[in-house]
Amino acid sequence: MKFSIIIPTLNEEKTIASCLLPLQALRSNCDIIIVDAANDQSLIDYPHAHLADKIISSTKGRARQMNIGASHATGDLLIFLHADTYLPENALQLIEQHLSNKQWGRFDIRLNGDHFMLNIIAWMMNRRSRLTGIATGDQVIFVTRKAFAAVGHYPEIALMEDIALSKALKKISPPICLKAKVTSSGRRWERYGIYRTILLMWSLRLRYFFGADSQLLAALYSRGQFWKP
Repeated sequence: MKFSIIIPTLNEEKTIASCLLPLQALRSNCDIIIVDAANDQSLIDYPHAHLADKIISSTKGRARQMNIGASHATGDLLIFLHADTYLPENALQLIEQHLSNKQWGRFDIRLNGDHFMLNIIAWMMNRRSRLTGIATGDQVIFVTRKAFAAVGHYPEIALMEDIALSKALKKISPPICLKAKVTSSGRRWERYGIYRTILLMWSLRLRYFFGADSQLLAALYSRGQFWKP
């Protein structure tokens, strides 16, 4: 099976190498595609650009960027990876071993940081995902090309595109919930405050459930606020 790793980026030219270096061992069976929304040459001209197979410019919007990346991918299995998240060892083998008759899935997550609550948050994220069959982008969603096309790709909304995609994919098959952990940055949780961010995320999910506009949700998320100022 051939894999494609798709990484949406924005202003990551100073840190992208730390994301790409661990992926180099996978390139014999995997193409690495960066879709950058900086609208300039900062990432394309970056000295470590050779660490990716393709670097594509895009307008802003994580869902749009991931869809563009998927359209340039050559793999049978698409992996959507955030630039501040790291795959576990043998990630590709684990995915291939567990695919069977299922079409998509995600990993468990570990959050990097000093606050003890980050471990509890990660445990809650993993547990909730198993109970609901809904994955977040931080958990690194992977999906067969066929299933991704069948659900019409990511809906190009400003926020909650991962939840919307999960809901669509659940109609095709339940997710594979791999116990192997990806490691993701806990910087946002620590920057805005652990408990405040927990409340913010639940507030955004509740608003989304009741049909709130995704542009408003994205604005609240980017500012770490519960309401529109």
